[in-house]
Amino acid sequence: MELQCGKRFVMTDGDNEDFSYLCSRLDENLDELVGTKFQRKQYEQFNTREAIHDVILIYDGNRPIGCGSFKHYDQETMEIKRVFVEKEFRGQGLSKELLSRLEEKAKSKGYKYAVLETGKPLVAAMKLYKSIGYKVVPNYGPYKEMPNSICMEKEL
Repeated sequence: MELQCGKRFVMTDGDNEDFSYLCSRLDENLDELVGTKFQRKQYEQFNTREAIHDVILIYDGNRPIGCGSFKHYDQETMEIKRVFVEKEFRGQGLSKELLSRLEEKAKSKGYKYAVLETGKPLVAAMKLYKSIGYKVVPNYGPYKEMPNSICMEKEL
């Protein structure tokens, strides 16, 4: 399906090569925002693609420009992972559309809630999530003892 701005959204899985490429672009972007890979290293173990089976990619023509995914967290809850849009395509509503599609897919699989983890330096990401109904909650699971993590939740 296409948006009015001519972008394609494609459902795939965590093994997709374009998803792998976009995850590396996301990591590069995070390195710029939070300083160095060293500061981000403690989070890498929670961002592997092996447990991710639901992915949506955004294409501009044949170029992959954005991605987002979710994975099972518990019986009623999915966890949003690896949301990214290339810098030159931000501000067009693509992230909101991407998240809406991920939430719809999760609802179709029976999930009632979405959770996610972001970081204090990621101000734009927090603004986006709040704008679509996510609320800050106490840090969950592996992020409980990570003071720079901000966890959020939304009822689907």
